Amino acid sequence: MTWAPLLWWHWVVIGIVLMALELVIPSFVVIWFGIAGVVVGIAEAIVPMTLFAQLGLWLAVAIALLVLWFAVWRPHDRRTAADSVTDAQSVVGEVGILTRAVAPFQRGEVLLQKPVLGSDRWPCRSESAIAVGERVVVVAFDGAEFTVAPAKAQPGRK
Repeated sequence: MTWAPLLWWHWVVIGIVLMALELVIPSFVVIWFGIAGVVVGIAEAIVPMTLFAQLGLWLAVAIALLVLWFAVWRPHDRRTAADSVTDAQSVVGEVGILTRAVAPFQRGEVLLQKPVLGSDRWPCRSESAIAVGERVVVVAFDGAEFTVAPAKAQPGRK
């Protein structure tokens, strides 16, 4: 039995379907197979190939794109699991710096020294006005934002 090669537009459709599938399966892996399918479709439109040559080119391009993604293009998160705090309540007492001013009825933003639940920037509120760049201490956490106070106002803190 002989296998008939796919036409160029078959590969383009397969590639687009695979790229659209990435929207349903957000793994950022399927998209590379889709891009490889479009590349094979373009190559098939220029130079006719056998089915096995098409499949080989598709696999080679997909693997090359995957390797490039994981080795070069993927944004590397330099934080380790040991650097991240997974319990936000344990951050009470930590010192941070305000990146957006805070006032009694105005939400601000605090930059913490250690990430909490994967983020080092958190919304915060305060009972007094505090300017950007000031050191603050976390006094409470309500699940969505931190309550902070000026670091110099805390007894026992330097």
